[in-house]
Amino acid sequence: MRELLLVRHGFAGSNRDDVASSTIPGEGLTPEGVEQAAALSLALADEAIDVALTSRLARTQETLALVLDGREVPVVVEAELDEIRFGSFDGGPLEAYRAWAASHSPDEPAPGGGESRAQAAARFARGLRLLLARSEERVLGVGHALAIRYMIDAVDGRSPAARMAPIEHAFPYRLDSRDAERAAALLEAWSAAPRFRDPDDHG
Repeated sequence: MRELLLVRHGFAGSNRDDVASSTIPGEGLTPEGVEQAAALSLALADEAIDVALTSRLARTQETLALVLDGREVPVVVEAELDEIRFGSFDGGPLEAYRAWAASHSPDEPAPGGGESRAQAAARFARGLRLLLARSEERVLGVGHALAIRYMIDAVDGRSPAARMAPIEHAFPYRLDSRDAERAAALLEAWSAAPRFRDPDDHG
């Protein structure tokens, strides 16, 4: 891989209802999300995409189908790009999960069989390693907000915080192979000894 475009899925039913949603397949896109994905398709129309990867959830797969818009691009469904597993919070208010997450350590799994932030970060790093190992030069990855925020912050040397800044829907974040390698290495190291950065720490 030489260049990676990371994209959060378009606005989905779970975003509209503000619920935690990690069970496959989950809700698909709203009409707004469809418009966002179609707009991104136009924005990327003149760019080469050699392969595309998506999570197993409907909202990412629908976004990718609209972005590719009939292009003959190989598509790989990759579990490492899935949403963090919310455990017993799945299907409930997202703010309830966020409140729990902000008050618990990063190595504590969400109750009910969920993931810890450290486990998710390690998985996201594995996802980046898979992308880096691709022989294709230009890769499009469609995933979820937490994974993409972890990745793009890690490019800038920032480890995860208890509460993360939002990620825009259907917006392409561009990484080269060195960026992706740097992000994977940081997330691997952080997941092995996780400690949230201060919310005001930009380093």
